[in-house]
Amino acid sequence: LNMPIYQAKNQVSRSCAHNEWLKKNFDNVKSTDLELSPVFDQIKNSFPHHIQDGMTMANTRSRLRMLTLYAFASSHKMLVAGTGNKIEDFGVGFYTKYGDGGVDISPIADLTKTQVYALGKDLGIIEDIMTATPTDGLWEDERTDENQIGASYEELEWAMQYLDTSQKGPLNPRQKKVVSIYKQFHIANKHKMDPIPVCRIPQSLKY
Repeated sequence: LNMPIYQAKNQVSRSCAHNEWLKKNFDNVKSTDLELSPVFDQIKNSFPHHIQDGMTMANTRSRLRMLTLYAFASSHKMLVAGTGNKIEDFGVGFYTKYGDGGVDISPIADLTKTQVYALGKDLGIIEDIMTATPTDGLWEDERTDENQIGASYEELEWAMQYLDTSQKGPLNPRQKKVVSIYKQFHIANKHKMDPIPVCRIPQSLKY
């Protein structure tokens, strides 16, 4: 599904080119273009103005796409596949809860961004996809993932590996900053990665 919501032209053309590559290389792939900008406008116009901050509306875009994916999945009796990698899903939690994080299976969530690129190269994914600057495409100013996080995926991979290592050496100022960024995002977004908390009711209070 190609689901633009006020998307930059280069993002739309890149997505369309990737869909064509998929259809050319895999017989079981079909594609549909669905312009969601008018639907997003209707949702936005129904929201009180005071809750239409940037982050809320960016996440609303992602959740509108999730709703659309599940509508098609239900109709075709299919599952929704996630696109998150290990750093996004389990490191810094860089995804929208019940948006692009709302999936049935996560085929690349155990791979770092570097490993995803290696897989893409092995599969022969088109160059425009392989060289595109990572972005969630949810902001009108086309900000990148690195703009939002403050560190590159390569740096975040290093931070994850560093924190998982028992033998830790001295760090330079930039490395200290990256570790701090990684920890801040991980802690703030832990609620996305953990199971939904369940209120345990004492047996004596149950009916």
